[in-house]
Amino acid sequence: MQTINLISDTITKPSPAMLDYMHNAEVGDDVFCDDPTVNALQQKVAEMFGKEGALFCPSGTMTNQIAIKLHTSPLEEVICDHNSHIYQYEVGGYAFHSGVAVFPVVGQYGKISVQDIEDAIRPETDWFPKSSLVVLENSTNKGGGNYYTLDELRPIRNYTKEKNLKLHLDGARLFNVLVETGETTLEVGSQFDSISICLSKGVGTGSVLTGDRSFIARARKVRKVMGGGMRQAGYLAAAGIYALDHHVNDLARDNANAKAISEVLARLEAVDFLLPVKTNIIIFFLKDPHTAESFLYKLKEKNIIASPFDKMAIRFVFHRDITDGMMEELFDRIKSL
Repeated sequence: MQTINLISDTITKPSPAMLDYMHNAEVGDDVFCDDPTVNALQQKVAEMFGKEGALFCPSGTMTNQIAIKLHTSPLEEVICDHNSHIYQYEVGGYAFHSGVAVFPVVGQYGKISVQDIEDAIRPETDWFPKSSLVVLENSTNKGGGNYYTLDELRPIRNYTKEKNLKLHLDGARLFNVLVETGETTLEVGSQFDSISICLSKGVGTGSVLTGDRSFIARARKVRKVMGGGMRQAGYLAAAGIYALDHHVNDLARDNANAKAISEVLARLEAVDFLLPVKTNIIIFFLKDPHTAESFLYKLKEKNIIASPFDKMAIRFVFHRDITDGMMEELFDRIKSL
């Protein structure tokens, strides 16, 4: 029985065509700004989002942490949703690297509003950190793949400008969002001071941080001190270029697959409810006496791999390595649970 791995969209493997493109990449030393393929990827992403510059990094965690470092000073505070990646899954890096606090807002399926931000801004007193940065996540991982539209982003952008707050986007699965909304990278780019574009989730490898010229110049120094200066990184950057040119539109299929499987899961006796399925993520909650641990064991018996997201919740993530044949198998295996 073939294994169907839904643990994350980070498990995707390069296609033969991508490997060939990587193999033929021209490389150099990126610490000296001398890797032509890295330079090409950075220019490509900067132009896509209407920014003056971009910086290729090993991971989305690094790009987010660099942005936090550059947008804040010690004793300041970051406003974000309480389930956001920077708060939940980056090892408290905001405190370790930047000496800042986080104000975790309880939003809706990972999204926060102008009112949430307004309520989170600290009074300027000696005993509170200074509010200086707002971080949004699109799509929202723990929010079940929920997303912000431009109509939701614009008032947040206007308010943060009014309050002199920087606005950063953790664009971990941004392209899964854009294939749903039809909005453009230029439109999204205009709403943020900086954006982290993660290319390791379903489309390629590594992550790219975008912003204005002076921001990226400072970001290079922070990347270096974090250990992110890479030599001959063009082989990895080539995967990102290939993915942006060939894989983005395929993400619509991953979103559609998630929505189709969610309908089957919703009918299972063991399933209590699902978070709204908007992109390629499904998070479903179980009824007693089932637990995430026990249900994952049942899934493993069917050669389905997934991840626990709570004691009573499981996450499926769909990606380009899930073929049409696997989808047929998945329908049958889930119905038999």
